[in-house]
Amino acid sequence: MYEIGEHLKPSTRRIAVATLLSVVIFLTKTIVPSPIDKMFIVAQALLLALGSLLLRRMGATYVAVIGGILTVLLRPALAPFTLSFAFLYGLFVDSFFLIFKVNTDEGMVKTGRLVVSMTLSTGLIGIISYYASVLLELLPRNLVLEVSILAFGTFSGAIAGYLTSTIWNKYLKNAKL
Repeated sequence: MYEIGEHLKPSTRRIAVATLLSVVIFLTKTIVPSPIDKMFIVAQALLLALGSLLLRRMGATYVAVIGGILTVLLRPALAPFTLSFAFLYGLFVDSFFLIFKVNTDEGMVKTGRLVVSMTLSTGLIGIISYYASVLLELLPRNLVLEVSILAFGTFSGAIAGYLTSTIWNKYLKNAKL
């Protein structure tokens, strides 16, 4: 069985993996301008799903919060919202994985359940963060943008769920931290 970072202690491996996933999330969030980043979040959703599977309990939340902290370093003016939405997104992923029982006893994941979990998580956080931005007058209300965020966000979540399932079941199901 392959172990990630065999030479590191389990807690150190967990921190290293979470940080690595978070840095990639940070890079994707800072390269893509807002609100477009809320429509095309396949990479972020994929990494949070992998974080939940690799790190187990509260893995996606852990990865999301570290990514949020990194983003705050670049955009400190929006720190409370960035951290809140990062935490909420990770919590949605972890919660839906638990509610829909994505993992099996054999270490595999159930593709349909993972896709539904990621679709719901991504759609919810996209709409919640967009409407919060509108309420705070950071973005204007725009029906086309609202529909686009909902459509592309949920579609991105579904794609991320399917890709995560494929990656996990094919390559990572035996990975241990």
